[in-house]
Amino acid sequence: MEAEIGRGGFLTFINCYNVKWATRTQDVFTIAKVLALVIIIISGIVWLVLGHTEHFEMPDVMENSKTDPGHISLAFYSGVFSFAGWNYLNFVTEELKEPHKNLPRAIYISMPTVTVIYLLVNVAYFAVLSPDELLESNAVAVSFADRVLGPVAFLMPLFVAFSCVGSLNGTLFASSRMFFVGARDGQLPELLSMINLRYVTPMPSLLFLGGLSCVMLISSDIIALINYTTFAESAVVAVAVAGLLYLRYTRPNLERPIKLNLLIPISFFVMCMFLVVFPFFVSPDEVLVGLLMIISGFPVYFLFVYWQSKPKAIVEPWVRLTHSIQKLLWCVPGEGEAKDV
Repeated sequence: MEAEIGRGGFLTFINCYNVKWATRTQDVFTIAKVLALVIIIISGIVWLVLGHTEHFEMPDVMENSKTDPGHISLAFYSGVFSFAGWNYLNFVTEELKEPHKNLPRAIYISMPTVTVIYLLVNVAYFAVLSPDELLESNAVAVSFADRVLGPVAFLMPLFVAFSCVGSLNGTLFASSRMFFVGARDGQLPELLSMINLRYVTPMPSLLFLGGLSCVMLISSDIIALINYTTFAESAVVAVAVAGLLYLRYTRPNLERPIKLNLLIPISFFVMCMFLVVFPFFVSPDEVLVGLLMIISGFPVYFLFVYWQSKPKAIVEPWVRLTHSIQKLLWCVPGEGEAKDV
């Protein structure tokens, strides 16, 4: 846990200090991750060409699989976690050049690319490792490398670390902007809408998110952590899409710079509900933790946003705390749009 907290603290510092450092960090670790995946794909293809197909034959590869809707939805959780970056660009549209053009373009290019890469990586894994070996491995990529990469297998743990660091950096960079914009629009405490005067970064939002990330390290069970966060994300996204569908029905003439065929958000909403409902029948404890994570935001919203006539006993200490943090972090409320990066 100490190592994870250290990485989180270091990446939080980078994001607080310099936006371009954060984006360059993301570029470097993304390239490293894709390079590792390409190595795995090529190695798997070579392994199959050499005739090693004993682990890649039907129906053996599907033996002992659970096909009920609850377990299928939980299996999707790991996939959703792997693809979680698909929605991060929506959080940083103010920092994109020509977002109305580049945001759809980035999604159209990245989603099929990532899908093909992960599909081929899983083909490589199943070509080299048996289903039991996949389930028992703490890091499948490392087990794969030990089997087929020989003297260079020691590089794979390094690539796995790069992947983890890149994922965490992307989450910090994008989600902090969501907190920042939410606070600026009056949906979160004003403190989170502050920008550091020197570095022009949403420092309070980044520090708050970095602290929350460390608190969430309550378990070393990666599957449980994935289930917590994926349920919470799927539930929140389902509610957001339901709101968009409602607006499309009640206010069809609103200006929509990016507008899709209605079948796409409807299909997406149905998929989100599948991920939200069926896990209750298989893993209710983990789902309830995710639900509690969502509900924990209600008292914060009620206390700091919805309740307008708060007594001085609450307002004055909070104002003093806000001013103190402003002075400490040298921050002022953010206005307007962020600069392009």
